[in-house]
Amino acid sequence: MAERQVTIINRLGIHARAAKVLVDTAKGFASEITLVKGERKADGKRIMTVLMLEAPVGSELLLKVQGSDEDEALDAITSLIANRFGEAD
Repeated sequence: MAERQVTIINRLGIHARAAKVLVDTAKGFASEITLVKGERKADGKRIMTVLMLEAPVGSELLLKVQGSDEDEALDAITSLIANRFGEAD
């Protein structure tokens, strides 16, 4: 299992569009992808669980990835978050 701490830096946090982009990216990998915020956990391939994390800007998440392509998946999701889900701010 690969893990990495990430910080949500886009102005709107994980809102509907950002969650869709994250889920679409996660679905491209065979690995299980889990996001953890405090006591809450979200399946990275299910939009409703990702939205229920309630992760505004500044939120610290633990990204956990397990599977045959875990390193690639971890890098892709981390890059997506670092690039503000493709948003201007």
